[in-house]
Amino acid sequence: MLIIEDDPYIADMYATKFRMNEYEIKLAKNGVKAFDELQKEKPDIILLDLLMPGMDGYEFLEKIKKEKEFKNIKVIILTNLGQKREIERALKLGANDYIVKAYFTPEEVVRKVEKLLNCS
Repeated sequence: MLIIEDDPYIADMYATKFRMNEYEIKLAKNGVKAFDELQKEKPDIILLDLLMPGMDGYEFLEKIKKEKEFKNIKVIILTNLGQKREIERALKLGANDYIVKAYFTPEEVVRKVEKLLNCS
């Protein structure tokens, strides 16, 4: 799993939670670093924040969905943005799910990831 999150506290919290559930985790603090990470190793799933410096989540999502090598990677948006237009934009760009951080506990996020991975 690749977690793309610019807030180190939030990134560490989710990384710890997923490691406790036996996931192998890679972290990136923005879309540019995440794309570099994809060149090294292709994850099964990406948790993607939208508001980040450099390349934001929308740009990153659009970029990987255009790449044959990466377009089938499952992506869950994990953000505090919860407006309908933001959700629709992310889903239209190819996100598999959209989670507003404030509405879900880390354990609920783990369950959503497991459900998405088990459906493939």
